[in-house]
Amino acid sequence: MWRHQLRPRPDWERIVTEQGLIFPTTSLPDGTTVPYWNESAWYEVTLEEVETLEAATEELWAMCVDAAGHMAATMTDERLGLPTGTLALVRRSIERGDPGVYARFDLVYGADGTVKMLEINGDTPTGLVETGVAQWRWIEDLMSDNDQWNSVHDRLVERWRTLRTSGALDGNEVHFLYDLGEGERYDNGEMEMTVHYLMDCAVQAGLATFAQPMAQVGWNPDSREFRDVNDYPIRNAFKLYPWEDMLGEDFGRHLLAGDEARPVRWFEPVWKVLLSTKAILPVLWERNPGHHLLLPAYFDSPGDLEEWVAKPLHGREGDHLRIHLADGTETEMPGVYGDEGYVYQAYTPLPVYGGNYTVIGSWVIDGQAAGMLVRESDGMITDFYSRVVPHAIFDGLSPDDAQVRAWLADRVAAEVPTLPAGGTGEVG
Repeated sequence: MWRHQLRPRPDWERIVTEQGLIFPTTSLPDGTTVPYWNESAWYEVTLEEVETLEAATEELWAMCVDAAGHMAATMTDERLGLPTGTLALVRRSIERGDPGVYARFDLVYGADGTVKMLEINGDTPTGLVETGVAQWRWIEDLMSDNDQWNSVHDRLVERWRTLRTSGALDGNEVHFLYDLGEGERYDNGEMEMTVHYLMDCAVQAGLATFAQPMAQVGWNPDSREFRDVNDYPIRNAFKLYPWEDMLGEDFGRHLLAGDEARPVRWFEPVWKVLLSTKAILPVLWERNPGHHLLLPAYFDSPGDLEEWVAKPLHGREGDHLRIHLADGTETEMPGVYGDEGYVYQAYTPLPVYGGNYTVIGSWVIDGQAAGMLVRESDGMITDFYSRVVPHAIFDGLSPDDAQVRAWLADRVAAEVPTLPAGGTGEVG
């Protein structure tokens, strides 16, 4: 990989905002702003590097599916810091084979070509508009003869189409629900923006859609069903709202108690909570010891690690994350997480380009690697103030529509990993 500087497009803020990226800048505590969408730089990658990341992403996905099955079969709600009854719901979700939509890995791609997994968010990942729209339009505007590892939009549309035609949905309508929590990460509209982009993909796939905040979902005790703000029954729902929070609230009691007369079909399904908790990191290491894509990780203590990162089980955006180095120095972020417990993962330095610490966000859609986004930060922890930067492949020409369709078909694995119905933890 190489980082290059570039003059941003004139009126770039207006351009990306009109494309749906409604927070092109981030407000700092002192009232100033910095670019969130940073097109004053771009990353050059080769086709060989893309193929390496692609293969690593799909291998990691298979291991994560296996780990989720193992966790469901062997662990307890208390161990995972989850509301009582969560894993019972998870096991039933696995037995039904509830389908999911997408996930995002955070990866370190070292200068020596090694790939290491930092974590996976399989429940509430954001960054889709940045990846599937803003950076794709960027390359079309500035480097139209070059390619980009980015089939996110096409795959999302196809995923919703498959869900519509396969019988996975109860009818042809999907409610899209999002968090309206408090704090800076909600004030910028990221959750609502992401949901509306996913709605657009679902509409292109032939579905009827509705959107509203999760807080406006109601419960009708007479019909024993969830209703939307217009008192319309909810049959299928995509929610950008963490399962561990949802099941800990009044809303979730009806799910845990099995009160629904006609259960909502949720996306992401409840088993995806196991692909969001950091508890999956030590489970992955236990089941794949020494694997070249993984970092050693343990529950409760760093064990024999000299340099490590303490991660809250439910942490997001680097909140309450702590880095301990061999010389005794520590870096810690403030945050609200941690009461649910920690895992300890071996520290690996992020590659630094021109003072920017870099992480690769690698997408999985319907079990297939689907593209990447580069995130930069000023320090070792990728937090709320990180930036996104576009990329281009510089040894391949941009494909035409026929080539895109052929590539999408070629990239469908013969057998996508699935969770075992019996909860044995083995990949099917």
